[in-house]
Amino acid sequence: MQSQQEEKNCNSSEFKEGINKLESRYQFCGHHLRITRDFTSNLGISAIIWEAGLVLCQYFEREKISFSGKKVIELGSGTGIVGILAVLLGGDVTLTDQPNVLSQIQFNVANNIPVSVQQRTKVSALTWGENQNQFPTNYDFILGTDIVYSSRDFPALIKTLQHLSNENTVIYICSKMRESMGAMDFHEKLLPVDFNTEIVHRTADKEIVVFKGTKKSPGDVEKPQM
Repeated sequence: MQSQQEEKNCNSSEFKEGINKLESRYQFCGHHLRITRDFTSNLGISAIIWEAGLVLCQYFEREKISFSGKKVIELGSGTGIVGILAVLLGGDVTLTDQPNVLSQIQFNVANNIPVSVQQRTKVSALTWGENQNQFPTNYDFILGTDIVYSSRDFPALIKTLQHLSNENTVIYICSKMRESMGAMDFHEKLLPVDFNTEIVHRTADKEIVVFKGTKKSPGDVEKPQM
């Protein structure tokens, strides 16, 4: 269940190519992952392997989650660690983020997913609240880790979740419950307006929580609590 991590600085040849990267190694569900972060592209928080992502991977391992034959989309993929694991667990996965992050995701996809199954992987730009209509509405699963960090983006995130999901879609969002960034308001007040949600896992210190949700039928939608 516990991830195995090894970090190493890039060798001199990599620096000669003008690439400044750091590789971290993990093991989940019997799969060895080599996740590289690119520090040369001004990716900011997208070049971080967030603890919430590791917690969700551990949850998949503990619960023996399978995505075999399922259509999956990940929001705010960042390094791609969660979406990559979902591919290795059998899913047809679309990993999404801002355009400038896609090369980092593609690098990690190439390094971790066998060529024989890479056709089940897609990397696409998705800006919440803007171009979600370019994506289908029949996903079996929506995944997101540490995507709840800016109250300014909450309406766009909700709008995106509404579009991508149907009443059969299962949503897993793993969040660090930073009160100062509005995570509690999002999960306790905003998300429950349109989605049925439950806590399925939390870390021992209760700082990181895995929420499982499904979209409400139109007649069950309630007014937001203020």
